[in-house]
Amino acid sequence: MNEATELLTTNTLPLEKIHERLGAIFHEEDNWRVPLSYGDEKTEYATVREGGVGLIDLSSRGRLRVAGSEAIMFLNGLITNDMKTLAEGRWMAAAFPNVQGRLIAAVRVVRLPDESTNKKASPTFLIDTEPATHGSVLKTISRFTMAGDFRVTDLTSETTLLSVQGAGATAIAGRVLGKAVGEIPRDGALAISWRKGAVVVIRATHTGEDGFDLIVTTTEALAVWDALIEAGAQPVGHDALEILRIEAGIARYGRDMDETNVVTETNLDDSVSFTKGCYIGQEIIARIKYRGHVAKKLSGLMFEQDEPIEVGAAIKSAEGKDIGRVTSVARSPRLKRTIALGYVRYEYLAAGTSVKVVSGELEVAAKVEALPFVQGSWQRPV
Repeated sequence: MNEATELLTTNTLPLEKIHERLGAIFHEEDNWRVPLSYGDEKTEYATVREGGVGLIDLSSRGRLRVAGSEAIMFLNGLITNDMKTLAEGRWMAAAFPNVQGRLIAAVRVVRLPDESTNKKASPTFLIDTEPATHGSVLKTISRFTMAGDFRVTDLTSETTLLSVQGAGATAIAGRVLGKAVGEIPRDGALAISWRKGAVVVIRATHTGEDGFDLIVTTTEALAVWDALIEAGAQPVGHDALEILRIEAGIARYGRDMDETNVVTETNLDDSVSFTKGCYIGQEIIARIKYRGHVAKKLSGLMFEQDEPIEVGAAIKSAEGKDIGRVTSVARSPRLKRTIALGYVRYEYLAAGTSVKVVSGELEVAAKVEALPFVQGSWQRPV
């Protein structure tokens, strides 16, 4: 198989047969065939947002294991957050910037239990990244494997990632995986034994609701899926997930952010340490921070009437000045309004600012909104 053919190959999820059996409608996203819905997108949305528990197959995300006595040092020079502060059993958001401070990938880094090598503890991490940035992250970190004790293993093809999302996620996950799951903090992770294998449980949201990501070997994936369904979780496809994540103000790489964006334009402020010292792109990011603010920032838009808004539509001020562009659009079932994410110039970021969006031949009135649009169980004070 030549390189061109390889690039055109579509990956399939380990549980594809189960999704087919459930009547899933499939679509190719980021070179993966994923279930868009199981026939009723509105019900799937309501399952997560209205107090139920949704089960979402996110196995298309990349999972990279990094270990070695020099893992902290190498990773610290590549990402925006401070690896030295990450304790075992915790995770942190981080970004991989390029030398211009622009975004290569937004990731989650989990500190796993140290592994023992030659009677010496070796720091071990799991990097979870979006499908669109799996290859770029793997390429970025793999080039350091010859520079010292720094080992990278791509676990994506041998593991499955299932996400349990909804206000009742703790009860469902605890019923299947044990009471210890409920004790995992919002920035926590726990490796547990389950039947014949192990499950890495990461408390995390993709929807604004409480949730857990479960990383399990592909051989145990079906058993975990079945157990969660039996416990009361309902399958949810990527169409409903898209609405949920826009309502929650969660940016997605390739849609709301890419290599043209400076890291701090994308609302990834909690991914950046301004005290840890040097890393690739640090000088640019710090200079913008101490200058006062970025020129534009990802924000919310709420429309005054339901019209078909195109991704990429121009955002204009009330006076007609170009001030940004739309990156994601959805109709919110909760708000019964069309909402969008988009980049807006700094001077127009105040919530309630009136703007116009030019989509094709349409000019639609909107207001700038603070994110999230909908505050889920994860985003409420605990």
